Amino acid sequence: MNFDGILFFPITPFGGNGAVDHDLLAQHMDRGVAAGAGGVFPACGTGEYHALSAGEAASVVRTATATVAGRVPVIAGAGGTLGHAIEVATAAADAGADGLLVLPPYLVGGTQDGLISYVEQIAAASDLPVIVYHRGAAQYSVESMRRLAHNPRVVGFKDGTGDVGAAQLIVRAVAEEGREDFAFFNGLLTAELTQAAYRGIGIPLYSSAAFAMIPEVANAYYRAYAEGDEARRLELLDGFYRPLVALRDETPGFGVSLIKAGLRLQGFAVGSVRAPLVDPTAEQEARLAAILEAGRALL
Repeated sequence: MNFDGILFFPITPFGGNGAVDHDLLAQHMDRGVAAGAGGVFPACGTGEYHALSAGEAASVVRTATATVAGRVPVIAGAGGTLGHAIEVATAAADAGADGLLVLPPYLVGGTQDGLISYVEQIAAASDLPVIVYHRGAAQYSVESMRRLAHNPRVVGFKDGTGDVGAAQLIVRAVAEEGREDFAFFNGLLTAELTQAAYRGIGIPLYSSAAFAMIPEVANAYYRAYAEGDEARRLELLDGFYRPLVALRDETPGFGVSLIKAGLRLQGFAVGSVRAPLVDPTAEQEARLAAILEAGRALL
C-alpha cells in the first residue's frame, strides 16, 4: 500500500440534530484530497471513532469512498470492543475501503498473545489489509510485531507512544522478516513536532490533524520536510506548530477539539465534539484564531 503525501484524518461533522452531516463531510474530504492528501483515514481518532456507533462509522466510510472515488487510498478505523471492531471492519470492506487502521481495544489490556489475536481476528473479518496502531491499551512488543509481520494481511505499523527506541527495533524486526512492503507511520499528536526524529529511524510517513484544519500550512511544512529545507521547516515549526501544541496540551482531547474549532472559525459548521471531549472556551478559540492567522502569515 503506497502513500504519497500527507495522511489526512478528517473530522466527523455533526449537524444541529447531533447526527453526522454527510454533505459537509463529503465537502471536507474532497477539500483534503484536492489539497494533496496522500491517503484518507475516516472514522479514526480525529474523526471521533470513540463516539461513533458501528452504523455511523460505516456510513462515514461509505461517504469517504464515494467522495474520494479511488483518487487516494481510504483506510477506515476499526477498534474498541472486538465485536464492534469486526462489525465496522466488515462494513468498511463492503463500502469499498482500501484498508483498516486497527485502533486499541476498549478498556481492558491484554497479553501480547491477546493483542496479536485481536489484530488477527479483525484482519480475518474481511479481505482488507490492516495497519496496527501502537498506543494506549495496544502496545505491541518487538516480537509481537515480528509475529504479525508473518501475516500478509498486516501491512503497516503506526506509532502513537513516542518511544523511538522501541519503534526503531520494530522497524528493524519487520525488515528482518523480509517485509519490504510494510508502511511505517508516526501517529503522535501533532506529528509535525516529532517527525524529523521519526524520519531518522526509518518512519517517513506521518498523520497530520492540522491538515484537516489548515491544509495550506500543513502542506508548506510537508514540502519543507520532504525537500530537506530545514530553515523553512523550523520557521513553520516555531511560528505555528509550537504554539498550537502549547494550546493543545492545556486540555485533554484538544488534539481533536481544536481541529473542529479551527474549522468553525473558518466558517465550516462542523458542530461540537462528542462527550467525553469538550470544546475550547471562547478565550482559547481566540488564541487558536491568532495561531491560525500566524500560520497563514508564514505562507
